[in-house]
Amino acid sequence: MHDVIDAQWVYDNYRDETYLRRVVMPLEVLLTSYKRLVVKDSAVNAICYGAKLMIPGLLRFENDIDVGEEVVLITTKGEAIALGIAEMTTAVMATCDHGVVAKIKRVVMDRDTYPRKWGLGPKASMKKKLIAEGKLDKRGKPTADTPKEWLRNVVLPTAGDSVVASLAAAPEGETVGEEKEKVKKDEDGEGRKRKKDESGDGLSSPPAFKKKVKVDQDEEAEVEKTEKKKKKKQDKENGEVEASDQEKSVKEKKKKHKEKVEDASPDLDKSEKKKKKETVEDGSPDVDKSEKKKKKKKDKDSEIKAAEITNEKDDGNADRSEKKHKKKKNKGADEE
Repeated sequence: MHDVIDAQWVYDNYRDETYLRRVVMPLEVLLTSYKRLVVKDSAVNAICYGAKLMIPGLLRFENDIDVGEEVVLITTKGEAIALGIAEMTTAVMATCDHGVVAKIKRVVMDRDTYPRKWGLGPKASMKKKLIAEGKLDKRGKPTADTPKEWLRNVVLPTAGDSVVASLAAAPEGETVGEEKEKVKKDEDGEGRKRKKDESGDGLSSPPAFKKKVKVDQDEEAEVEKTEKKKKKKQDKENGEVEASDQEKSVKEKKKKHKEKVEDASPDLDKSEKKKKKETVEDGSPDVDKSEKKKKKKKDKDSEIKAAEITNEKDDGNADRSEKKHKKKKNKGADEE
């Protein structure tokens, strides 16, 4: 501890690190005996919070790593992140696309030393979007409304990542199909029954085959839909082209008709003028006759009125003369 105090004094006064570096050893010195896994900077903080190291977060790895062996996870700068237990061999790490590389045993680095980067990838963002739309549960589990594409990407084999890793690291002598048959026999013990079903003795088919058939049917239906849409678009385009050709022909016909009408317009004007003149000339005697008739009627009416007036005057004079005669007779009678 006295050496530490002296080294600190030297560093504070002379800004010299050599004494301090000789006295104080970094933690990574204890971990040099472990095999190393270099982790991407985007996955460091997630591991500090206890996440497993997955294939996408792995940058480099050491040779001869076995399953269950203790390894150290380090950054690109050589900083120790955590101690872990390997879940894959180096061959599987080199060939596999996904899966758990190592489980965390003891975290060394403090949290939030590196920035938080999880939940920003394309798959995580798509998952958040589906949860917000209600197509997944709050925990991200599929429901009845989940799209088929998401289910195809999410659903893994029944045995999990270990099966995928073992298939990827299978020896050259054995094919992938043989490895699958071995796994099925170990899990279920029903290899004979499945072989019988496939040979045709049984009526039932394996579930994996049914899933493949369903997937193929869905793909065929999608292809048919796309072909129908393309045909409809082509038909619409062809119809629009035909309609445009018809409109052009109609416009040309209208133009020709207008030109013909304009060419024939002076002749039509002459003929119309002649017809108007003829109608006017033919209609003048009729007009005169009607005017004469009206005048005759007026004359007759005036004569009738004059006769009536004269008759009334004559009647009045006759009445007066009769009254005079009566008066004279009465006077003569009175005198007698």
